[in-house]
Amino acid sequence: MLSRYRGRTTCPDCRGTKLRKDAAYVKIADTSITDLVLMPIEETLQFFETLKLPAYEKKVSDRILTEIRSRLEYMDKVGLGYLTLNRVTSTLSGGEFQRIKLATSLGSALVGSMYIMDEPSIGLHPRDTARMVEVLKSLRDMGNTVIVVEHEEEIMRAADQIIDIGPDAGSHGGELIFQGSQKELNGKVKSHTVDYLIGAEKIPVPTVRRKWKDSVSVIGARENNLKNLTVKFPLGVLTVVTGVSGSGKSTLVKKLLYPALGRMNGSVAETPGRYDRLEGDTTKISQIEFVDQNPIGKSSRSNPISYIKAYDAIRNLYADQPLSKQRGYKPSHFSFNVDGGRCETCQGEGEIKVEMQFMADIFLKCESCEGKRFKQEVLEVQHKGANIFEILDMTVENALEFFKDKKPVYEKILPLYEVGLGYVKLGQSSNSLSGGEAQRVKLASFLGKNNSDTTGNILFIFDEPTTGLHFHDISKLLKAVNALVDIGHTVIIIEHNLEVIKCADWIIDLGPEGGEKKGGNLLFAGTPEDMIKKAKGSYTAEFLKGKLRK
Repeated sequence: MLSRYRGRTTCPDCRGTKLRKDAAYVKIADTSITDLVLMPIEETLQFFETLKLPAYEKKVSDRILTEIRSRLEYMDKVGLGYLTLNRVTSTLSGGEFQRIKLATSLGSALVGSMYIMDEPSIGLHPRDTARMVEVLKSLRDMGNTVIVVEHEEEIMRAADQIIDIGPDAGSHGGELIFQGSQKELNGKVKSHTVDYLIGAEKIPVPTVRRKWKDSVSVIGARENNLKNLTVKFPLGVLTVVTGVSGSGKSTLVKKLLYPALGRMNGSVAETPGRYDRLEGDTTKISQIEFVDQNPIGKSSRSNPISYIKAYDAIRNLYADQPLSKQRGYKPSHFSFNVDGGRCETCQGEGEIKVEMQFMADIFLKCESCEGKRFKQEVLEVQHKGANIFEILDMTVENALEFFKDKKPVYEKILPLYEVGLGYVKLGQSSNSLSGGEAQRVKLASFLGKNNSDTTGNILFIFDEPTTGLHFHDISKLLKAVNALVDIGHTVIIIEHNLEVIKCADWIIDLGPEGGEKKGGNLLFAGTPEDMIKKAKGSYTAEFLKGKLRK
């Protein structure tokens, strides 16, 4: 029945709770289950903490109430008190989802366990990261071992032990550079991590902020928790939209600005959220590109060099080799997507899928090509001693050295290195790339296009592009993003990372908290320098002060 009310209209029978209408008649202390589901968690916790029951009912429900209070308390402790119990999981931000998983770990109250967490700070504002640190310490203090794979500075500084692997990525990594406490860090250790933590290496604050004249404004934004906002987005500069988790950043940019502008030029079919109108010279925006963290391809054959159109140049190079001309090979013979040069036993996959009836499918290396994906006669064609399989098995960094004398190939691959993906293999399956890596491959594809291919003012929107990035990689990312702005495009980034925020030309800060009641307000819009002077009640401003003064 709810499918009739999908969108922005609440079901009139259940009020969005998904409970039967007669559930409202079941009450505890004059409060129905329907009312409880619609309350923010912090209010629900307060209700159960102050609940008074008759002696018999209290005795019967004592254990249940203890469990309810415990779970609600952990949710509130990790900063999710503004969520309601009927909140749909698919609407949660990355930071909210991470903290729910942490609350689950706390609620289990295990002792003597080992927790391994992979970047729990993803999607978190520095204020929320501070809470995350307290939660991790709580798990440790309960007698557990906590191992965190992380790039976030505050979590590294809070660690009892730091294990640094490096010194760089890919073939230049894999060594234990440092292990010990933060007190043992010193300049004698050659490590990007150590250098950033002790201040020997840092991302500089821009000496000049770009000026702007034209802009596009969203008037009357009131989708989700947005409080009838009017927000101006400058054109031709780097803008960062920030705020604590749940403050309304994604709603403003992804649900309003992007579909509203996209529908005007016919590139987006999605219906925007509730707002009154757009103002400004939208004709100055020739195209809008949302660079998200979705996979770059669903097929196992999809890979980074295919996405950035570098594989075409490589296939042409191999088709021009003397042996290829002698045998009549075309560029298509060096593709594993079509008949000709690929191994027909595995159809260019390199492995055979064995379907299991009651178990997960298993994959075995193809016996015909031994996992090399091409026919043996095609692999006999070489350039500088390497066949096409060996090229696809190279990292981006190694490939740049290999193709340094082949300008068409070199220039296509270079953007992957510039966005910090030098360690990724050219033929690596897109299914194995993380969300942050996929997003940077998309960025590289735009950087790799000639200026003639990207005329006009393209509006690029990035959703937390620093996900999974070390300080050193963030520096590379900022150079790549600024390269887009320098040739006349506009970049808007939804971001919490202070290194990115301090490098913005314009900041839009939402908050002060998350959720329906305390989120959705425009706290500040302006330059980073003005933010630390003028922003009131902004967590971002407080954290930014330290970064700008370093």
